[in-house]
Amino acid sequence: MNRPTEDRLMQREANQFALLTQARFGPFFWTQFCGAANDNLFKFAFTVMVTYQLSVSWLPVSLAGLVIGALFILPYLLFSATSGQLAEKYAHTVIMRWVKNCEIGIMGLAAVGFMTQQAAVLLLCTFLMGLHSTVFGPVKYSYLPRVLDTHELTGGNGMTEMGTFVAILLGNVAGGLLVALPEVGHITVSVACMAVAIFGRWMSGRIPALSATHPELGINWNPITETLHNLRLARANPKVFRTLLGISWMWFFGAVFLSQFPSFAKEVLHGDAQVASLLLVLFSVGIGAGSLLCEALSRGRVEIGLSPLGAIGMSLFAVDLYVASTGLPTSALMDIRTFVSHSAHWRLMADLLLLSLFTGIYSVPMYALIQVDSEATEVARIIAANNIINALFMIASALIAGAMLSANMTIPDIFLWTGVANALVTLTIFLAEPSYLQRFAAWLRGV
Repeated sequence: MNRPTEDRLMQREANQFALLTQARFGPFFWTQFCGAANDNLFKFAFTVMVTYQLSVSWLPVSLAGLVIGALFILPYLLFSATSGQLAEKYAHTVIMRWVKNCEIGIMGLAAVGFMTQQAAVLLLCTFLMGLHSTVFGPVKYSYLPRVLDTHELTGGNGMTEMGTFVAILLGNVAGGLLVALPEVGHITVSVACMAVAIFGRWMSGRIPALSATHPELGINWNPITETLHNLRLARANPKVFRTLLGISWMWFFGAVFLSQFPSFAKEVLHGDAQVASLLLVLFSVGIGAGSLLCEALSRGRVEIGLSPLGAIGMSLFAVDLYVASTGLPTSALMDIRTFVSHSAHWRLMADLLLLSLFTGIYSVPMYALIQVDSEATEVARIIAANNIINALFMIASALIAGAMLSANMTIPDIFLWTGVANALVTLTIFLAEPSYLQRFAAWLRGV
């Protein structure tokens, strides 16, 4: 599946950042970066608009964020299976460029929605951007094993995951800042979304052409039967399927923390919106740093022994975040400068940064294993199955967190029990697939 050329052999000692300068990875990296950034720039700007600037009788402020998030994730459930088939029947570059063309059209429609303040149009664009990301997902992860050698997969996946979370962070920050600009906010957001989409399309045109992996594949357009088929395909390889569950658990874990940041900042930390943004920054930077660390820690191989290390750190610092955030004195809402000036908050910020860092260490080897252990003609469909399971786990995280809050549990309580659940779930996965713990022990011995 990975046949090194002479050029790649010469690059064997290059680190993961060198991939950005190479045609096989650099344009792809910026293409996927722009897609993730635009998703979040658009979504957050729209959320801010309907929360603070536009009164919509049929879309209450209390439900706006939930509705926007649900509409964005719905295509993952409906169309991931179809997207996996398309990613194998047609060349990756063809799919990427088609998706980026559609993104430009969606952002053009969104510009109309922003400038005319039509929430219904923007909700339609939210669904379409979710569909755009759904189609791109299987291509994104099945492209890497075709252009990277096995020893490069950990670094390439680390760069990709780092880029995704940095793009999410920048998109959210830019969307919130631009839409809030007096008088010109909606125009500025529209121009920014369109510019990012056009730049992403330009970068996709620079990705080297690849042939389709399974051009004779017949497309099953029934999403229900194809979803079931994809799940059966994934289950055929027990090691891969358990790894898919491990990745989906990571998205459950991360979604719990991300969804609670605004309330956690206000109700527990007594911080304003700037403090909530700081939590998002710490989480995103931690994920990115952990993802990048994987290459150095893996010693030039796909090292699944790093996943148990990541799981340990995730639980340890989730529990310590609970300890650090209980018993904080009540105060008036603090801005970011006041918040960071209190030494009592430093431990809390370190916990969040390290928690997310170990989450990156946990997940990157799992993505690399799927790419290595799956058949070349099935990688895209298995990634599509993973996206379906991810979506279900994220929905479950929202429902469970909501139920815990309804039972009068505090947000720190949710963090505590999420950390405990992480230990139990990941241990169950590693016991079911002992190669993770075996490689962890070997990695500790330096083998």
